[in-house]
Amino acid sequence: MDRKHFLARSLQAIAGAAIAGPTLLQASSCSIPREAAGGSAPPAPAPNDPLFTQVKLPYAFAALEPHIDAFTMEIHYTKHHAAYVKNVNEAIISEGIVSADEAALFATASKLSPKARNNGGGAWNHNFFWQVMAPGHSGAPTGKAQDAINGSFGSFEKFKDAFTDVAMKRFGSGWAWLVAHNGKLAIGSTPNQDNPLMDVSDLKGSPLLALDVWEHAYYLKYQNKRNEYVAAWWNVVNWDAVAARLG
Repeated sequence: MDRKHFLARSLQAIAGAAIAGPTLLQASSCSIPREAAGGSAPPAPAPNDPLFTQVKLPYAFAALEPHIDAFTMEIHYTKHHAAYVKNVNEAIISEGIVSADEAALFATASKLSPKARNNGGGAWNHNFFWQVMAPGHSGAPTGKAQDAINGSFGSFEKFKDAFTDVAMKRFGSGWAWLVAHNGKLAIGSTPNQDNPLMDVSDLKGSPLLALDVWEHAYYLKYQNKRNEYVAAWWNVVNWDAVAARLG
């Protein structure tokens, strides 16, 4: 598939998506108003209702080039990510979902509708993904991140090989993760838009690092060469963000 046709298909699949506001999910205990009796449309949410919003991209679309191209970043952020945010908010309102914050929502992911689960994961995963990448952060981790990785995997190279292997072996669409769980670091993957915070995930823990291996994350530049995309991605990992999440 050439660039033109791939873009056309991407835009068609997510037509009508609007860009949400540049903040993270609001962690409020307020409830989403449930649909009134008689089938009337649900009321608009109050300002403190726990709706997902889209984190502001921390850098320009072209900032991660040549490793991730500007055209892919623009479509990924303004179309795919924005659509997840729009769709999960629709699901929260129309289904009367009540949750204090994203962690509480994901803790009951098994009870959510496919629309709420898939789009909620997509909204959160991408907010996280943008923040664990940055320009000018290539190379191996240092300090706290280096110590944690070396202590868990023996060396950065061993960790990198294991993480790359997980990313390559995720069949179809999904994510590769580094998580902290019970005082240890672990590598794993999730399908589709699931994440390690969800009760449905075999991989559990607090996310430290994530890699999107959906084709929309790399197809315009790398086509079907996921291996080249994964190899290039290591040049934009924001190890400072990983270290900060280690506490």
